[in-house]
Amino acid sequence: MSQRDTLVHLFAGGCGGTVGAILTCPLEVVKTRLQSSSLTLYISEVQLNTMAGASVNRVVSPGPLHCLKVILEKEGPRSLFRGLGPNLVGVAPSRAIYFAAYSNCKEKLNGIFDPDSTQVHMISAAMAGFTAITATNPIWLVKTRLQLDARNRGEKQMGAFECVRKVYQTDGLRGFYRGMSASYAGISETVIHFVIYESIKQKLLEYKIASTMENDDESVKEASDFVGMMLAAATSKTCATSIAYPHEVVRTRLREEGTKYRSFFQTLSLVVQEEGYGSLYRGLTTHLVPRSTAGPPL
Repeated sequence: MSQRDTLVHLFAGGCGGTVGAILTCPLEVVKTRLQSSSLTLYISEVQLNTMAGASVNRVVSPGPLHCLKVILEKEGPRSLFRGLGPNLVGVAPSRAIYFAAYSNCKEKLNGIFDPDSTQVHMISAAMAGFTAITATNPIWLVKTRLQLDARNRGEKQMGAFECVRKVYQTDGLRGFYRGMSASYAGISETVIHFVIYESIKQKLLEYKIASTMENDDESVKEASDFVGMMLAAATSKTCATSIAYPHEVVRTRLREEGTKYRSFFQTLSLVVQEEGYGSLYRGLTTHLVPRSTAGPPL
């Protein structure tokens, strides 16, 4: 790939990432609030099907719509774009670092494995994710802190520079790298994605070979191949994201201010112990929507 092509890819990726960050920011805020330990559970009255019409109360975790309603009522529409500044600042460098690391790693691995094989792409993507996470974690920590900064209408909201100052005063430079271990765990999503994708692709290839003798129309074959690959990519990405999602909840908890969470496995264990396994999937619905615009697991 020429230097000109590289610059075009970087520019296009940066523009696409910027637009995606703006459009999906409200979903990101809702998702982060759902993942946090500060999420307010509410009491739901459940009517029992009995002659007396008895009812019992149960504690329910609010869904995305309930969370969105609370944010709009108490904080106003502007709060749905909390953390957008750091997000916009971080999109371009994270994509550039990811792309550069991926290209360099793939070039070296092509001399070790079969060129452009699944192993090459998978390892290159994992190494690129590791590099981008390490370099840009401070930006995403500030973004998460701003998204969790819930203040009522009329109250002065914390800005990015104030957040940076508070993090440094409280935890020093180490504080900017909270949650990085969870982001590293999120690299497993890339591996799972490739494994599922290759499995589906192999099944589609077997089906194509079996059906080749029955249909000789090339245009139909090409259309079928395109749809099949699109479905394979979407299915594998959704499955991988769902399987690896708990690391997202753990990462948000680790990045909270004044948190009791200290490490990845300690946080994972504590969340399950105190809130149950279901809490590891809070916010999954809102997380799946913007995945098509997402970059590395940051």
